[in-house]
Amino acid sequence: MEYRHIPVLLAEVTQQLQLHDGSIIVDCTLGGAGHAKRVAQLIAPTGILVGIDQDDAALAAARDTLPLGQHVVLLKGNFGDLDRLLADASIPYVDGFLFDLGVSSPQLDVAGRGFTYQEDVPLDMRMDPSTSQPTAADIINTYSEADLTRVIREYGDERWASRIAAFIVAARGRHQVTTTGELVELIKNAIPASARRTGPHPARRTFQALRIEVNHELEVLERGVRSAVKWLAPGGRVAVITYHSLEDRVVKRVFAEESQGCVCPPDLPVCRCGREPVLRIVTKKPVVPTAAEIDGNPRARSAHLRVAEKQQSNT
Repeated sequence: MEYRHIPVLLAEVTQQLQLHDGSIIVDCTLGGAGHAKRVAQLIAPTGILVGIDQDDAALAAARDTLPLGQHVVLLKGNFGDLDRLLADASIPYVDGFLFDLGVSSPQLDVAGRGFTYQEDVPLDMRMDPSTSQPTAADIINTYSEADLTRVIREYGDERWASRIAAFIVAARGRHQVTTTGELVELIKNAIPASARRTGPHPARRTFQALRIEVNHELEVLERGVRSAVKWLAPGGRVAVITYHSLEDRVVKRVFAEESQGCVCPPDLPVCRCGREPVLRIVTKKPVVPTAAEIDGNPRARSAHLRVAEKQQSNT
């Protein structure tokens, strides 16, 4: 299948990153290079674009899309390992980072990846299938009922998490649950019919929760954003597009912590901690897609863009 990618909030991202000839920009979630292609155009001819992805299909698609040469560097890896990836690539500093989170259309649409609840395929959900990390099937068949409940409730915001977990544990007592179709049926049986008549697909929240757990997405996100802040040159910006409240909460918290100054007790007459804000928050409220963009790309509906800028140190 062709690796399709419709970049979300493209105009807003390129504007907020303040792109110009000579910029060093890192796209931490390269995908089909939808954002990266436009970024490469705006930083040409002397800028450097670094694209990172852990998916071989995404990197292959990017090679067909981007003007490869000394000014485009493609790296395979997880942005949670940003420090190592940039150091190994001898990148001296960065003027802008982009994180476009969530699962890309090809990962959702290609049945063999196990992200979809629309077909009956093996439960996988690893962003990088070449790794030996546990799959969604491993989680479904080995986690305790309490842990399954926690994952589905915390990462999926699923009202029926405990019932779904109980149904899974009962089913795997008879035989292992190994396909998306089996899991979807268990979820449907666990959720009362009246609750299934409205709202999204009944399996959506549980599948989201499993994907986050399999790939440790929230921990990786925090580590990646904090690393990006360290690598930014003064005046450089980090832009993060999130697609659900859990991701947005992590980004908002990290930006808030990095933009905080003095933390001395308020009754001290003079600051003794010496803490200075590292970031300035650019977007006080997240930037969201227009109605026209959502009409053209329904998966953009839940997107939220937050941007912060590296401050000049006074030390």
